[in-house]
Amino acid sequence: MPRPVRRIALVQQSVTEDRARNLARAEEGIREAAARGAEVVCLQELFRTPYFPQVESADHFDLAEPIPGPTTEHMTKLAGELGLVLIVPVFERRAAGLHHNSAVVVDANGTQVGLYRKMHIPDDPQFYEKFYFAPGDTGFHSFDTSAGRIGVLICWDQWFPEAARLVALDGAEIVFYPTAIAWLHGESDQENAAQRESWITVQRAHAIANGVFVAAVNRVGREGSLTFFGSSFVCDPQGRMLALAPSDREEVLVVDCPLGRIEEQRRGWPFLRDRRIDAYADLLTFFRRSS
Repeated sequence: MPRPVRRIALVQQSVTEDRARNLARAEEGIREAAARGAEVVCLQELFRTPYFPQVESADHFDLAEPIPGPTTEHMTKLAGELGLVLIVPVFERRAAGLHHNSAVVVDANGTQVGLYRKMHIPDDPQFYEKFYFAPGDTGFHSFDTSAGRIGVLICWDQWFPEAARLVALDGAEIVFYPTAIAWLHGESDQENAAQRESWITVQRAHAIANGVFVAAVNRVGREGSLTFFGSSFVCDPQGRMLALAPSDREEVLVVDCPLGRIEEQRRGWPFLRDRRIDAYADLLTFFRRSS
């Protein structure tokens, strides 16, 4: 039986200090995607706020909200109204002093069918996320939706092949990466270009190694000393680029994903068949050096 074609959308936007306006503009992007026939729409990481982890400030914990909470309640109603699946990143307040960088999956009937908490938490100059976010405890799982089985990982997770492999092994057909990645002020054009190319390349590799579609959505615009470089994209299970957004302006990227390509790719390049799961125990160590 032929597999369906899923039309997905990525909402690449700039962000302001006005949280209500950010929510309204995200809704505008979602409605545009729905009007263009999208079945699944993914928003960018921490879409309701500027990228606050540029500094360590306890005041920024006031930006967090519970799940369910105002953002998820708004988006579940919107998903039900429009009849589409939404991937909604949230700065989650789980308890006093306990916060996560999370994403909720809402099905087309307006019910929450998934919650993912970012597992890999960076701590780099201008990306001080360990101050704000506890590592996730949801594990790496995929979620059944009316538009198929999808995986959700968040930003820094995209550099780890283990994460992509595990959601693929859990049946994901499309892996979504809500993202906030940027260039640092003062870096050369050559260095910026290399970083962007590395970001794209590693995720295309996940698509190839696992035989899945990959969809990454990044924000755009200058925030403090960071310039978010957009470049949201979708690639197929052979790593072929299906669509690429610009690096310097907003865009709602709408892309068709023919799911039959998963079977075609995995028959030709059966990486999952040839895995040596009996020989990978050392992956559970931080570092191994053989003499």
